[in-house]
Amino acid sequence: MTVEEILRWFKEHGSEHNREGMGRFGINVERAFGVSLTPVRGLAKELGRNQPLAEELWQTSFHEARLLASLIAEPKLVTRELAESWAMDFNSWDLVDICCNHLLRKTSLAWGLVRDWPSREETFVRRAGYVMMAVLAVHDKAAADETFLTLLPIIEAGATDERNFVKKAVNWALRQIGKRNLSLNAAAVKSATRLGESENRAARWVGKNAHRELVSEKILERMRKAAR
Repeated sequence: MTVEEILRWFKEHGSEHNREGMGRFGINVERAFGVSLTPVRGLAKELGRNQPLAEELWQTSFHEARLLASLIAEPKLVTRELAESWAMDFNSWDLVDICCNHLLRKTSLAWGLVRDWPSREETFVRRAGYVMMAVLAVHDKAAADETFLTLLPIIEAGATDERNFVKKAVNWALRQIGKRNLSLNAAAVKSATRLGESENRAARWVGKNAHRELVSEKILERMRKAAR
């Protein structure tokens, strides 16, 4: 399929009803056709990895086209320049999450982005830095505990960011690190406790919300079983 054919497909499968629903969930629909994620995933599966097509789709600036680009881009061909360029175009939480989880975490750039993006001022670039922490905590099985321990101070620093899309990503990162194993859980609970006692409202929310999940018996028992 060409870019023109794909955009026509989006137009045929989108609806104003879906656009309104997406908007209610905080998704930026300014350049959206109103196609839900499931059909976009199905189309990505049909197309397969295709870096040139992904880059063309991204340039159209349509929301669904960028979601599709994130799903079909080739991780081995993503340069730092391209990652930075796409990050500057992030304008919606779902685009950030899909791009980080399905593309950027699979690149050789992943840990560099984790180190650099949380300090950025742009809302969605900063969110992407913390989303990368969360998805790597789930998927990078080879990473050492020490690597994640070094992220906890960055999480604590970012927890004071009042922006909703940022603080939710900070919370996500803390929870996922704390659910990786019992050792990291203990460290994450300490971070959550400190944050929960903070005078900053955003930090208190991040800490208390994460603490509630990280000390739940269900989570702890799952990690105990994994340790055994």
